[in-house]
Amino acid sequence: MNVDAEKIKALVKSIKPLFMDHKRASQIKVKGVSDFVTQVDFQVQETMKEGLRSLYPQIQFMGEEKDNSDIDFSGSVWILDPVDGTTNLIHDFRQSALSLALCTGGVVELGIIYQPYTDEMFWAVKGQGAWLGDTPIHVSQVDTLERSLVSIGTCPYDHSLAEKNFKAFQEIFLHCSDIRRMGSAAIDLAYVACGRTEAFFERSLKPWDFAAGLLLVEEAGGKVTDFNGDPVDVTGPSQIMAGNGCIGDILAERFLR
Repeated sequence: MNVDAEKIKALVKSIKPLFMDHKRASQIKVKGVSDFVTQVDFQVQETMKEGLRSLYPQIQFMGEEKDNSDIDFSGSVWILDPVDGTTNLIHDFRQSALSLALCTGGVVELGIIYQPYTDEMFWAVKGQGAWLGDTPIHVSQVDTLERSLVSIGTCPYDHSLAEKNFKAFQEIFLHCSDIRRMGSAAIDLAYVACGRTEAFFERSLKPWDFAAGLLLVEEAGGKVTDFNGDPVDVTGPSQIMAGNGCIGDILAERFLR
């Protein structure tokens, strides 16, 4: 990796005031079913795009709020979700995050998830571990489903999955300690990485939702696959089953296949 992680983290942290801008957050455009974008999303993406371009003009930029048809994943690509949890942002629910990954040749080399409301910076460099600020983080050591806290994603943009999803949610709820629904896949993945939850899954996510979190979980000692246990392709949409190396496998085998 030929980028300065400290400079990237400083750029990421600079967007905090934009998340607190309630006026921009109230300027909403509907993209689809339960799918919204605000002026905060656009402003954060533009700020990050220009900042990254000034630092590393040779690296491509992929963002949720742009046409990405020209992206060549054989090279290096920034993958950005400017606001993961836009619905939460609109409701001032304070569970939204910026998610940024650097991917080269289809492999994630750097992942950053920043939760501005708590000022928590989760980050990882491939082969060098995962961190919350200056503190190393590790996945939970819980090895039984009965003691596990499991985060779920409801696929709000695809209501055709509701019956299948909620049947699985009910079965898992009856066998685990409890379930959680954050409304931000990036935060869900960061929480698995730091051991706050044992697992997180969602059926339909885009690269900007999970690329940074995938590296975080893996560098923290966990495991990320699709529901069949296969490796996740960060260049396209995927199912995500993230866990501490034990609980994710149990969930996939018993409830999701």
